[in-house]
Amino acid sequence: MDMAQGGYVNVVLVTGGSSGLGKAMCERLSALGHRVYGTGRKPEQDPSGYHLLAMDISDSASVEKAVGEILQREGRIDVVVNNAGLGIQGAVEDVDPELALRLFDVNVLGAHRVCRAVLPGMRTRKQGTIVQISSIAANFGLPYRGFYSASKAALDRWTEAMRVELKPFGIRVVTVQPGEFRTRIADSRLRPQRIGEAYLERYEKAMAVLNGSLHYSRDPAELSAVIARIIRDPRPRTIYRVAQGVQKLSVLAKKLLPGHAFERMVAKHYE
Repeated sequence: MDMAQGGYVNVVLVTGGSSGLGKAMCERLSALGHRVYGTGRKPEQDPSGYHLLAMDISDSASVEKAVGEILQREGRIDVVVNNAGLGIQGAVEDVDPELALRLFDVNVLGAHRVCRAVLPGMRTRKQGTIVQISSIAANFGLPYRGFYSASKAALDRWTEAMRVELKPFGIRVVTVQPGEFRTRIADSRLRPQRIGEAYLERYEKAMAVLNGSLHYSRDPAELSAVIARIIRDPRPRTIYRVAQGVQKLSVLAKKLLPGHAFERMVAKHYE
């Protein structure tokens, strides 16, 4: 049996592995000795230590092609990290349905397409690990990022159902909710064509707060270390929240505070 540092060599698929959090995961897992395949919509040449494959998670044929290539090379996929996703910003009223559908197609159905492609092999072998990268934002509706919160909440709910469905097959399903990390996600957030005058002043203040937190946020390597521990753990928790300060405390505050009090706290944070 091949062995990596700390245990068995896994064949790992990380979506969105060409930059940001996904790149950090690919680098750490490959350094630990696992056989790692990252994906991107237009990947360049393979980096040192792992492979990059073309995959558009909004396209079922693209997903199936990339998964098929890994299975042809390796014969199995042990671990999937559904990391690829999109951000969005804008008042709920300003986001048209087509833009919202584009977000949900990636953040909710994209991960679903990947799971559908890999699960037959995992069920046959009666083992596997699926890690869903959600967000701390799934726990509450963030102003001017309402559809992002909604997409991650939707991801969490069907992941929860899938975890129960797959347990009889020996497949572990884990949700990870990161807070803000130092990535370039802000550069690729979806945006409405215009921000209505009624929202513009508050929207700009909220974006200034958000971009400030991103600027001073944590190293993606920290999250990659959590992913490595989850893969190694024979009994991982169902959910991991990798956040700090007000981001982590807000989850507890929502459980303890009356609804209006919590929403006043959120509003004040973005003033």
